[in-house]
Amino acid sequence: MVTPKVYADFHNADPQGRLRLNNAGTVEDLSRQRVTLREGMPLTLYSDDLNGAGQPDELIVDGIVSFSKDEQCWVASVDWSAVGHASERPPLSPDGTSDASEASAGGSGRAKRGR
Repeated sequence: MVTPKVYADFHNADPQGRLRLNNAGTVEDLSRQRVTLREGMPLTLYSDDLNGAGQPDELIVDGIVSFSKDEQCWVASVDWSAVGHASERPPLSPDGTSDASEASAGGSGRAKRGR
């Protein structure tokens, strides 16, 4: 199954610890991939970061989408203990989506974008 990979600001969490999916980088990624959010939808979320050597290495985590009635925006529930660097995960397809059937290891292969 192909899961969209979208930018999220990991510092933009609601009081329940869910990532808000309302910042410019998230909206840009969703639009570029023609993704419409829906309840229960899985997403792979990433944020710009550096590895121990100072090289670009995105933080990445899987999440499940829901709509927050309190905040009137889409959010993603994540397991914060599962956040890791992209270099520790299988590579993504060229369109930026993850494929759960891939078993090889490596980096994400995506160009860094400023947020």
